[in-house]
Amino acid sequence: MSAYELLKRIDAPSDLRRLTRSELPALADELRAFLIESVSKTGGHLSSNLGTVELSIALHYVFDTPEDRIVWDVGHQTYGHKVLTGRREAMAGLRHHGGISGFPRRCESPYDTFGTAHSSTSISAALGMAVAARDKGERRRAVAVIGDGAMSAGMAFEAMNNAGVTRDADLLVILNDNEMSISPPVGALTGILARMLSGRTYNAARRAGEKVLGIAPPVLDFARKVEEHVKGMITPGTLFEEFGFHYYGPVDGHDLDALIPMLQNLRNLRGPQFLHVVTRKGHGYKLAEADPILYHGVSRFDHNSGIATGKSGGKLSYTQVFGDWLCDMAAADERLVAITPAMREGSGMVRFAKEYPNRYHDVGIAEQHALTFAAGLACEGRKPVVAIYSTFLQRAYDQLIHDVALQNLPVMMAIDRAGLVGADGATHHGAFDLSYLLCLPNLVVMTPSDENECRQMLYTAYQHEGPTAVRYPRGSGSGVVPQAQMQALPIGKAEVRRSGEAIALLAFGSMLTPALEVGEMLDATVVNMRFAKPLDEACIIEMAAKHQLLVTVEENAVIGGVGAEISRIVDTLPHRPRVLRLGLPDRFIDHGDQSQLLAGAGLDRDGILAAIERFNHNNS
Repeated sequence: MSAYELLKRIDAPSDLRRLTRSELPALADELRAFLIESVSKTGGHLSSNLGTVELSIALHYVFDTPEDRIVWDVGHQTYGHKVLTGRREAMAGLRHHGGISGFPRRCESPYDTFGTAHSSTSISAALGMAVAARDKGERRRAVAVIGDGAMSAGMAFEAMNNAGVTRDADLLVILNDNEMSISPPVGALTGILARMLSGRTYNAARRAGEKVLGIAPPVLDFARKVEEHVKGMITPGTLFEEFGFHYYGPVDGHDLDALIPMLQNLRNLRGPQFLHVVTRKGHGYKLAEADPILYHGVSRFDHNSGIATGKSGGKLSYTQVFGDWLCDMAAADERLVAITPAMREGSGMVRFAKEYPNRYHDVGIAEQHALTFAAGLACEGRKPVVAIYSTFLQRAYDQLIHDVALQNLPVMMAIDRAGLVGADGATHHGAFDLSYLLCLPNLVVMTPSDENECRQMLYTAYQHEGPTAVRYPRGSGSGVVPQAQMQALPIGKAEVRRSGEAIALLAFGSMLTPALEVGEMLDATVVNMRFAKPLDEACIIEMAAKHQLLVTVEENAVIGGVGAEISRIVDTLPHRPRVLRLGLPDRFIDHGDQSQLLAGAGLDRDGILAAIERFNHNNS
């Protein structure tokens, strides 16, 4: 790796604070170059991190971290922060098994004050930290750095509503506006204005005016309204002022000469403050600036020539299967409406959004709203399809129960990233969806084992007049080409894929492939269960009657999973074979390669085989 003369001197923010102000722009250039080179070798999030280089430097230069608390939201914009806080060399193992996470983790560094791999939690957490500091008599600041996309979640506004009336808590919220969605690019005038508004003179005058006019409340109220209207004409801060914050900005987030004085002023102010910073995703790397979405989450690539965008052959991913089915189904049924909580690309909906813009709804990072919005559509005869990651569906569980399942509405959920997802780690694994879905009345839950079965199950779910979920893993399946013709499967009917002796493996979804391999080795029966709910009880009873051992295999938490329900059924039978339940262990699984993680969880061929051998040995 290149020399990085300034950067190699920074092993902690205290080293950064020893630099002169004039050295910081050169440090920013080195940090940006380092991130491009490093992420091109490991993969990870790139565009968002290039956009926060100057902001990361400014925050650690001005604030006394980790004594002052910085909460980053969303967490994929923290690579520069990681480099500046002693993890420069560790970046070589970013998101790899045994290496550092791509998100803030409290167990990884004292500078990672709060884990924020999902979004919109920073203001709540930072407010809690600010209140705790107040209560303990500690004079330190809590800073929430929240991306503009994360501001679309209701939780962010719930926290602001609370923070605005907690006036004695020292909280600074920084809106990292990196999509120009709130204001246009800023110039010198707005930068000067923002610095003026954050300065001590202005704030002293405001406090003095409030004191003088306080003897005449109507006059004070009028003065405040005049101030709000004047500021509202030149800044977009009126909304945040109404929440009880003092709003400053917008300020150019790539101009250290603007950022640092601004933060120095705000550091000395009391109560809730709101700073609006405008940045650009991919800043400083022309390829990422031109296509920030392509460079948002990257695999390894040549940073000199950029990411190759030509079509590659190979197997379809489950996400692609869903995207193709969605367009085909929309062409056949004009009632179909598709909904995503800010995951158009990740959920495979780019083509649908272009071909059916009037039936496409990106509701922002608002999973709760997505489910209830879908329920409202279903009430009026539409056929809503909610494309959502397993880990994000957890956020809308109450809505799933009360607004969808309880009312038995035909809302279909296409649940992507079920099971272990790989490099994003514990916060993004879809480890719990079967556990929390199976207990809900009225819900049908399907687990496709290959690409064609996924397409047919999506169609089956869509045709069902009630709530449904089709959960499928990240990546591709076994390479089965989906059939163009769509045909509904009989709901709750399993499929025996191999007949054998003594042992029956009851496999769900992605676990069918290793189960078939084990079945060949042990001459065991293998059943593709297909439906986690309703279960094929007749098939389970038949397998129990014919075999000495039933082995359930699911890529879901073994506690509360579908294997537990099969055990309950078997316990009611007069002839009860032994049941071995295999699934994800009772611990959060770290990041790493998917196949490596599955092997570590004992859910590959060798792991399943070893578990059966241990079980038989212990019960012989």
